[in-house]
Amino acid sequence: MEGVNSDSGSALEAAARQWHAEGDYAGALAGYEDAFTQYQAEGQTEAAARAARTIGWFRGWVFGEWAIYQGWSTRAESLLQGAGSRNAIGWLRYGEARRGGDLEVQRRCYLEAIDIARSCGDIDLECEATASLGMMLVFSGLVDEGMAHLDHALATICGGAVTELPVVEGCLCGLFNACERTHDVQRAEEWLGAAEEVMRRGNLMAVAGYCRAHYAGILLSAGRWSDAEVELTRALALLTDGQIRESALCRLADLRVRQGRLEEAAVLLEDLDHHEDARFPLASLHAAQGRPELAIEIIDRVLGDGDLPDYAEAPLLALAVECHLQLDELDQARTRSERLTDVARSQSSKVVRGLAAVSRGRVCMAIGEGDARACWHQAMTLYGEVRMPVEVARARLELARALAAHRPTVAIAEATAALTALESHGAARAADEAAALLRSLGAPARTGPKRRTTLTKREEEVLALVGHGLTNAEIAARLYISTKTVEHHVGRMLAKLGLRSRSEAAAHATRAALSGGM
Repeated sequence: MEGVNSDSGSALEAAARQWHAEGDYAGALAGYEDAFTQYQAEGQTEAAARAARTIGWFRGWVFGEWAIYQGWSTRAESLLQGAGSRNAIGWLRYGEARRGGDLEVQRRCYLEAIDIARSCGDIDLECEATASLGMMLVFSGLVDEGMAHLDHALATICGGAVTELPVVEGCLCGLFNACERTHDVQRAEEWLGAAEEVMRRGNLMAVAGYCRAHYAGILLSAGRWSDAEVELTRALALLTDGQIRESALCRLADLRVRQGRLEEAAVLLEDLDHHEDARFPLASLHAAQGRPELAIEIIDRVLGDGDLPDYAEAPLLALAVECHLQLDELDQARTRSERLTDVARSQSSKVVRGLAAVSRGRVCMAIGEGDARACWHQAMTLYGEVRMPVEVARARLELARALAAHRPTVAIAEATAALTALESHGAARAADEAAALLRSLGAPARTGPKRRTTLTKREEEVLALVGHGLTNAEIAARLYISTKTVEHHVGRMLAKLGLRSRSEAAAHATRAALSGGM
């Protein structure tokens, strides 16, 4: 920055903060490195430690260079050990807590760091330690207690007292991480609204891809799939390599599975079997492709690795129920559903309780016992309370199935409402299921405005699947239509496009995908 006196460590740090606020992370990192060198030359040990801590944060949380992050964190602590001040001791206790170990030892170190920070008036340390304590508790299964600490940290940030931008961004990222893992859409959206002014002033949503990936996960749960795709695209533009980029790719694959774009999801998940975040989307992909045995194998391997927190175990159990039912393994499906119900009873998550209600409803319908209708009503209520519209629509669709035989008029109304919601959120595969149910009930499936493109929406979907090499039978299964109907679509599609064969159609689809349009 022009006009900045580079002879002073504090001036260099101020310039780095400005670059940081403007979203110039490469420039900010270089500035903090210069400030660190100058602070050391000036003998300002604690200021040098602060700069080292910030450099480490950039290396890890922004650029994904975790070994370098560890090195700078160790460098900061070694400087603080020679400082001798009470504030330095507070940061050392915080570092000790971050290194892990016994839960109660970590908790004690965090609380000690918080007490020291309050006695010294170090709001940054207090906020950082409070948020980190919250995340530790959430990830240890103590969700309510952990979220209370995260709420406290976010209230401090929104009050404007926190000065270090890495602390602000780190706490927001921690909140996104915890909310994504626990499917707490409502809390995330409330805090995002409250922190909007803070984030705008600091350009904080231009932060590194790791935080964007967590935010996208929350948007996925909320049914805001187009927003999630924007965030993931930006995250991948910021991340060039490493596990954090792989995390973003896993979330994008999860989105593609939900959208019914299974071939794209498969490409994204190639060579990511080792990644923790790939397990659920990969199992979901296998289930959607009609390979439930492979999905169950992944689920059993993950569940067999050890005790999982409830928020991580519950979606896997729900998917396992669905897969066992695909295989007509009713006893296994019932056992998994009962386990999921036990998990739901042990904690307060409405999402987990919704998953349990869905699984019970599926089992009731498969075995012809119990009150499936009540299960779907409960699932719709729970998902509605936590603002998950796609899941509400999916539960509504299942309610329509349960009502189809005895109350067809009500079933048509429920399926129509589900179809409208699913189409509006881009849930193509589930929307096709709703349309198929409506056709079976003798009701119109889609009544939207006429399209102005050469191909109809259905013909574009068929063309895309032809481009991926699917046969007519496979396309029929994917779109819930008959093979004969697929043949008609393919014939009309070829005629409209002036193409002579499926191979020409596949080539056309590939070119259209590369150019961004059909």
